[in-house]
Amino acid sequence: MDTEKNITNQENHEDKSFNVGELVSSSEQFLEKNRKVIIIILAVVVLGIGGFFAYKYLYAAPREKNASAELFAAQQYFQNEDFEKALKGDGKHGGLLNIIDEYGSTKSGKLASYYAGVIYLQKGEYQKAIDYLSDFSTDDVFMKYQTKALLGDAYAELNQLDKAISYYKEAVKGDNDLSTPFVLMKMGQIYEMQNKNKEALDCYKQIKKDYPSSMEYREVEKYISRIEAL
Repeated sequence: MDTEKNITNQENHEDKSFNVGELVSSSEQFLEKNRKVIIIILAVVVLGIGGFFAYKYLYAAPREKNASAELFAAQQYFQNEDFEKALKGDGKHGGLLNIIDEYGSTKSGKLASYYAGVIYLQKGEYQKAIDYLSDFSTDDVFMKYQTKALLGDAYAELNQLDKAISYYKEAVKGDNDLSTPFVLMKMGQIYEMQNKNKEALDCYKQIKKDYPSSMEYREVEKYISRIEAL
C-alpha cells in the first residue's frame, strides 16, 4: 500500500515537474520570439522617462527662470504706474507683451497676461483687457475670483451688462470680506440700471447681512431704503 502511494506521489511530482518545465520552456520561447519587440518597448520607456526629465530640467526650468526675471522687471514698472514700459519693455527687458509671446506657457507668462489685462483696463482699452484677462489662469483662489471681477468691470464699461453680471456672480463665489461686498455693490447698481430692483435689493441685503465690517456696509442702508421706498 505504501509502495503504491509512493509511486503515485512520484508520478504526481513528475507531472508537476513536467508542467513547470513546460511553463519555463514556453516562457523562454516567448522571450526569444519577441526579444526585438520587448527591447523596443523598453527603449521607448527609457527614452520617454529621459525625455520627460530632459524637457523639465533642460527646457522648461530655464524658460521659467528667464520668464521670471523678465516679469520681475515688468512688475517694477507696473508698481510705479509706468504702464508703457511695463507692457513694451525698456530696451533691456522685453515687457509683458514679449513675455506673453515668448513664455506664454510658463507660470510667469500666464501672470504677465493678468498684468497686461489690468493695465489695459486702466487705460480704457476694455476689449484688450478682456482678451488678456481671459487668457489668465491660476490655482490661487483670490486671484482667480479677482480676475472674474475685473472681467465684469470690463464688460460693464462696454455696456454689456448681462455679461458683466455673469462674471460678477462668479467673482462673489470667492467669498472674502475685502472684495465680495465691493462686487455685490456693483452688481446691485447694474441691476438697478436694468430696472431689476428685486435682484439689486438682494445684493444690498447680502452686504448688510454677511459683511458688517466692510466699507460698503456703511452706506448700503440708503440703497436698501431707496429701493424699498419704490
